[in-house]
Amino acid sequence: MPQSEDDVDLDEVLHEIGQFGLFQMKQYGLMALPIMFNALFTLSYIFTAGNLEYRCLVPECELPSTDVYQPGWLNESIGLHSDERCQRFQYLPNDTLQHEECLSEHFNTSALIACDRFVYRTNETTIVRDFNITCAQNDWKLTLVGTVNNVGQFVALPIAGYLSDRFGRKWILLVSVAGSAVFGLLRSFATSYEMFIAMEFLDPVIGSTMYTTAFILALELVGPKMRVTGNNIISCAFSFGEALLGLLAMYFRDWRTLLRILYIPGLLSLPLLYTTAESVRWLLSKGRKDEAFKILKKAATVNGKSLSQVALAKFNSTDNKSNSAKSLDSKTYAHLMREALNNPGLVLRVINCSFCWLTNTMVYFGLSLNSVSLSGNKYLNFILVSLIELPGFFLMQLILDRAGRKKTLFATLVLSGLFCIISVFITDAPALNLTLFLLSKLSITMAFGTLYIYTVEMFPTNLRQSLLSTCSMFGRIGSMIAPQTPLLAKFWTPLPMILFGCLGISSGIAALQFPETLNNELPNTLEEAMNMQSNNIPATDR
Repeated sequence: MPQSEDDVDLDEVLHEIGQFGLFQMKQYGLMALPIMFNALFTLSYIFTAGNLEYRCLVPECELPSTDVYQPGWLNESIGLHSDERCQRFQYLPNDTLQHEECLSEHFNTSALIACDRFVYRTNETTIVRDFNITCAQNDWKLTLVGTVNNVGQFVALPIAGYLSDRFGRKWILLVSVAGSAVFGLLRSFATSYEMFIAMEFLDPVIGSTMYTTAFILALELVGPKMRVTGNNIISCAFSFGEALLGLLAMYFRDWRTLLRILYIPGLLSLPLLYTTAESVRWLLSKGRKDEAFKILKKAATVNGKSLSQVALAKFNSTDNKSNSAKSLDSKTYAHLMREALNNPGLVLRVINCSFCWLTNTMVYFGLSLNSVSLSGNKYLNFILVSLIELPGFFLMQLILDRAGRKKTLFATLVLSGLFCIISVFITDAPALNLTLFLLSKLSITMAFGTLYIYTVEMFPTNLRQSLLSTCSMFGRIGSMIAPQTPLLAKFWTPLPMILFGCLGISSGIAALQFPETLNNELPNTLEEAMNMQSNNIPATDR
């Protein structure tokens, strides 16, 4: 939709004050904190609810306080084909037997009994140890933790999106960081599995919008040519947050201590996050031009720039001829949502976007969960898998503004799917199989980063956070299912990777229906967003 002469063209203003100056750098520095917190908070369950290596305690042969995991007599007491974690041979009583004298003839090898006490390989403490969540029949309690975390995000995202679009990004960000930190700290004092799982649910219910809100607050203040750079900064911050989680978990092996180390900085950061600037686009969409002008004037000063007289006149004009502004000022949120739902094109775009999010999250988290075979040290493995994402962001930087959003998303999703499927047939070449796995993770990382910036660019300002949260909510379905995908391998070992491959390819094909948004200005209204399909929004060469 063409803009009138008196429209407040924010992208033009950003070009005047600097598309990525010192002011935007400071904003990104602040927003990197909640992005890293989001990585630390949402993935902490990998270590707090991680399974441990343990075996049966044989009280007739060792003391309960023993720290010897593999004594010489161990194979005599545990059957070769039994579950050594939870079953052992029945001991034949012998009053004269000393602990160090256990031999095969002292056990009835035809009778297996269940264990009620255990010896752990390391001194690491997770909820497995504290709440006695042992043996195969309780493994579901551990996988349930990750699923419950994502259910909390699924429930909260659409509500948080509405509140953010209604009351502003800044306050929702502060509430999400503070609320998540409080429930995370309460979780560290859990006295039972039930209390732990309840806090695991409430944490993302309050804090799940942390990433999307910080992402929008950062990205909306940069010009069109710098959006990819801005997107990559956010993505790198999340990856470094993941790597930091692995590093902290390596040194703090007690889950209660780890949670306190992770969550206390969230509370300490609140005064700093309070200094962040509110979304200028959101303020303009609410008709609060004076507040938006103050932020932009401050940005210009910090960047060593000045606003032109034309821009100043547009901000100071009482006769606002902008159809976009009138639309934003006069229509209630409920009316805007009704308009959106009555637009078949936008509804189809949201459905398609939601499917892409579901696919991306399932494949991304599914590959991460299946990455334990990359290294014997789970902490080092987690750190490496997190840092492996960084090359994907640099590749995005090189190709996203050249090839465009649509082609990049299509290619990365299809390639990820193909690498997953091909790896199934490479069974006798571990190095090649590993290479394909890493290429698949690299591709889905690029797809995920592209999808985030693509989603922001294809929806209007007044509904952007709500629709981004809606798509992200359906993405949570993928991350809820991902922890359960290893169960598919019980039916057919390659089934999880085949599923990831098929989803990636189908989602890539579906992404071809999106409009290309390269160099387009962010749409402010529903009409502008839908006209992008025909490229009616003027592209900029900036």
